[in-house]
Amino acid sequence: MMTSAVRRTTVSAAVVAVCLSVLSGCKDAPGGAGAPAPAASAASATPVVGAFEPEQALAEAEKTPYAASMKAISEAAGQELSTMTGRSNLGTLFTGRAEIRSSGMWIESVTTTDANYIRNRTKEGSGWAKAPRSPDNDANYAGYAKLLLATGPSAKKGMETRNGVPTYHLAGHLNLDQVASVDPRTHRSMKSKGVTGFDIDQWIDAQGRTVRFEQRMDMRGTQAANKVDFSEFGPVETFAAPER
Repeated sequence: MMTSAVRRTTVSAAVVAVCLSVLSGCKDAPGGAGAPAPAASAASATPVVGAFEPEQALAEAEKTPYAASMKAISEAAGQELSTMTGRSNLGTLFTGRAEIRSSGMWIESVTTTDANYIRNRTKEGSGWAKAPRSPDNDANYAGYAKLLLATGPSAKKGMETRNGVPTYHLAGHLNLDQVASVDPRTHRSMKSKGVTGFDIDQWIDAQGRTVRFEQRMDMRGTQAANKVDFSEFGPVETFAAPER
């Protein structure tokens, strides 16, 4: 019993660490061989008005950077481990703010054009710590969508309506090495934890913006998942350094 509890704690910490390492997207993390099938989506059973092709939508996304709010949930063994909320710029140099909460942890992060600031709110009176910006601190969701399309026609699941918005559903399995070109931080973090690949479900709108992103993976024998929702799309915003 003690060994089992220790193992669950270790895996939980590892999943949260993955989330922390990819504040640019969190993407939360996840999917791999042996991962459970994705839950049924809120897809429309009737033809979706405003249908589009994902390749064309992604080409449009490259032309117009945008800001979006996000909510990411990390899970392991069917239990929620952490929640990250925030707002960031996507499709351009990543900047933004985020807040991660889990049992016994509350972290805030602000990423500007030249630095990253982190504050541990768990510790009373904790101030902001400044660190150099990582050269690969990006959130390339369009890159993930292109990788899925490159796996072949099976990745194209078709049009679905999510929260009243016409979206195109993409899905497939990616080996970890395939991810290195579009998300080097996630590649390094997951590789260090023994992850070899993960399953992805991704929904994009007609502007090529990611509306929903799910990853599922096997992490040392435990099924883990990261699920991210994006909303409140708008023009690129400025994120300034916090007052220290």
